[in-house]
Amino acid sequence: MAYPDSGGGFERSSLVTGDAVVLDLRPAGFATRMVALIVDGLVQGLVLAGLIILAMQVWAGIDPAAAAAVYLGATVLVLVGYPTAFETLTRGRSLGKMALGLRVVGTDGSPERFRQALARALCGAVEIWSFSVIALISSLLNRDGRRIGDFVAGTLVVQERAGRNRDEAIPMPPHLAQWASVAELSGLAPETAAMARQYLLRRNELTEEAHHRMGTRLANLVAESVSPPPPPGTTPPAYLSAVLAERRNREERRLAERRASGQSWN
Repeated sequence: MAYPDSGGGFERSSLVTGDAVVLDLRPAGFATRMVALIVDGLVQGLVLAGLIILAMQVWAGIDPAAAAAVYLGATVLVLVGYPTAFETLTRGRSLGKMALGLRVVGTDGSPERFRQALARALCGAVEIWSFSVIALISSLLNRDGRRIGDFVAGTLVVQERAGRNRDEAIPMPPHLAQWASVAELSGLAPETAAMARQYLLRRNELTEEAHHRMGTRLANLVAESVSPPPPPGTTPPAYLSAVLAERRNREERRLAERRASGQSWN
């Protein structure tokens, strides 16, 4: 089944929930990132100190070359392994980022992957721990606060706790009002509707590529539970707006009917 847009059809593509979860996020501020970095640095420092003390007790008396190898291994494990493991397992969050409400995502809004976490950690071991001024300058010059590791990995750090008016109404496209009034929307899951709403509220903040890709993915996901298809030439944003606006209108009518019914019994 084809779903038309301005170019002739929505492209078919799978949609991971994480892709849409981050739609309600915005780039983290420089100060917030620095505080999260300090928290992570303190944790890493404590872990590294603990490992070194443990190694000194376990391998007491080993030759200096072996001791140096152990210390080097522990340092790499903490500086590279810690952020890689945490950000991979938590889909973009270290302990510092959890504390500050931050998350690392791909530049297209997708969840951070292992290879991206590893690339950020490897670059961070150099630009943060060896030459911290590099990360500082890069973050200050880039409007999204991206350091070199973010450019290499194709990521950015976003603020999960960004405030937004969740009651902002999605307008109904006038040319789709008639179609929406007879569309079957009962199969649309609340989670899917919420993802579409987040996309529409911040689509102007997205890059053109991310805007198109997320719009078509969400439109196809919504189209799986909404019928009939929209009129030919309907773009993904207009389609999603019509579905959400009509869904809200129907919910408001049901609420009004329930109130009226309750008052009639009083």
